[in-house]
Amino acid sequence: MAWEPFRTPVLPEWIDYNGHLSEAYYVLVFGFATDAAMDSLGMGPEYRAATSNSLYTVEAHVRYLAETGLGAELVVTTLVAGTGMKKLHLCHEMHVDGQLIATEELLGLHVNQETGRTCGFDEDLMANIAARRQEPPEWSGRSVTS
Repeated sequence: MAWEPFRTPVLPEWIDYNGHLSEAYYVLVFGFATDAAMDSLGMGPEYRAATSNSLYTVEAHVRYLAETGLGAELVVTTLVAGTGMKKLHLCHEMHVDGQLIATEELLGLHVNQETGRTCGFDEDLMANIAARRQEPPEWSGRSVTS
């Protein structure tokens, strides 16, 4: 089960000296998509305020596949590729006009902000996550090689 893609235009301040979306802003947009996924899964602002729990990204892998420029609409789709009692593996795909321009996969840990320690997802949250679980895309799990 998928949720609505995250959408945003490329803003002027996101353009680098080559006239393209700067690499840092790909990551920023993926971060916004992660926030949207957290909201959809039930880990939004109300959850964080009530439990002091949040998702912390501990590892991420970005692939930059194509350039884009000012005003392009970025559309990021997200899927849950894996989970555990305290962890969540997300995969994002960024498109412009139907073309895949970047991917990001990340591992997030469920952390209690008061203790600074990982903690398990509650049953309702685990059910939400399990309902969104899909097979990872073919590009997931790769490492950087030379």
